[in-house]
Amino acid sequence: MIIFEAVRVLIMFALSFVVALIITPFFVYFLEKFNLRKNNIRGKESAPVFYQFHKNKSNTPTMGGVIIWVTVLGIALVFFILRALFDGFANYFDFVNRAETYLPLAALFLAALVGLVDDFFGIFGKGPHGGGLNMKQRLLLYTAVAVLGAWWFYFKLGFDVLYVPFIGNITIGLWYIPFFIFILVATAFSANETNGLDGLMEGVLFFAFAALAVVSFVLGRFDLAVMNAAILGALLAFLWFNIYPARFFIGDTGSMSLGITLGVMAMLTNTALFLPFFGFILVIESLSVIIQVTSKKLRGKKVFLSAPIHHHFEALGWPESQITMRFWIISAVATTLGLVLFFLARFA
Repeated sequence: MIIFEAVRVLIMFALSFVVALIITPFFVYFLEKFNLRKNNIRGKESAPVFYQFHKNKSNTPTMGGVIIWVTVLGIALVFFILRALFDGFANYFDFVNRAETYLPLAALFLAALVGLVDDFFGIFGKGPHGGGLNMKQRLLLYTAVAVLGAWWFYFKLGFDVLYVPFIGNITIGLWYIPFFIFILVATAFSANETNGLDGLMEGVLFFAFAALAVVSFVLGRFDLAVMNAAILGALLAFLWFNIYPARFFIGDTGSMSLGITLGVMAMLTNTALFLPFFGFILVIESLSVIIQVTSKKLRGKKVFLSAPIHHHFEALGWPESQITMRFWIISAVATTLGLVLFFLARFA
């Protein structure tokens, strides 16, 4: 049984990679044909360091995140339909499961649509400064999605338990709602802030979703593990085309959908307290922004040359590809440590 499920996960990873790899050239052609490009690099006055290093990336095609979520949702839909029409192999590959994947699939789709609207605002010069939604507006959207998810988890599914490593499950009652909202807003915000260098966020999220795939498998939530594998395959295909220099940007439709989905999966597996390890770079990026903004407001001084922190290293003279690779390495180490703690806590 376990072997069959493991093979199923690996096949889905490979299948998703191939599907995303095949559809990418067609989608890029579509983006270029209709001139769907990021025309406004924000920060000329508010973030001059960022603007200095990224002004040449103006007119780069965006909304590449569509490749990832269309691949995952498309594969899910195809095998779901095949299972309804035929018997046999489709049953083996169908990972649409009411108890395990309905919510993360819905979160992926809804957040992707919201992010897509933001991308269109940026392309057509809408929103503040003609660059799409600002961070306050995005945080409101993240919160709206998180509130909907919190309501569903608490009132519909009856979730009110938080797993604390080495201690066990603790019932937190209504506190589950603000905690859920915090986790989803934090993961969405962190993904958005990390999405600043070619391939950086995608590589960081690859390790985070890989960790959740292992966690899901160990917990016996095999359909959720398969969905994680589908996301991983699509992410890897995206990186094939977007290791520096990127041919196109993932856009908010990618960063928002993946960030929200990561949070939902962490809550669904009750492993939210392991997220600081699984998404270590995400945490560091967000903290650097919070520290920078707080310091400027209270002290009138900057702590970093530029924030998020990957731009600080750019300002120090580190090449973009070097920053990305080093952050990937840190992600791999932190994720491994998180998994070690997960196994120790589970089997202690």
